[in-house]
Amino acid sequence: MGVYGRLHTPTGIAVNLAGFSGPLAVKAWLGSGAAVLATVQLLSALAMWGRLGGFSPSWAGTVHRWSGRVAFLLTVPVAVHCLYALGFADHDPRTLAHSLLGCLFFGAFTTKMLALPRPGLAGWVLPVVGGLVFTTLTGIWLTSSLWYFTTFGVGT
Repeated sequence: MGVYGRLHTPTGIAVNLAGFSGPLAVKAWLGSGAAVLATVQLLSALAMWGRLGGFSPSWAGTVHRWSGRVAFLLTVPVAVHCLYALGFADHDPRTLAHSLLGCLFFGAFTTKMLALPRPGLAGWVLPVVGGLVFTTLTGIWLTSSLWYFTTFGVGT
């Protein structure tokens, strides 16, 4: 993704959705939705593994899978916009960190999805990779959505 973003000449053509003031607002809100769902992912994973004081409801696995699916779906139009319209940006520390975290997120996510069906996987692998996915998505949110909301306000 990073190589494509770096070599691709940005088109400036943006992904926009009805009801939003512009593509940056779309990215900020979709990214915020993904970040909220990533928090649900963290809490449901902790519940599945009995790390919430013994609280481990039977529905935690279902919540974990579906919140992850929806979170990922929210990130796809954001990533397409970032790569296609803007490319890999490195003109200041915030955008460089954002670009690097975006590439790391999709790599970590792919690694997690490929590791899930593997029998005999060491017990530490999924929590570490899942933690990396959560941490990178949080970093992406901090360098994009939070920046947008503090710079332009919390509007649509």
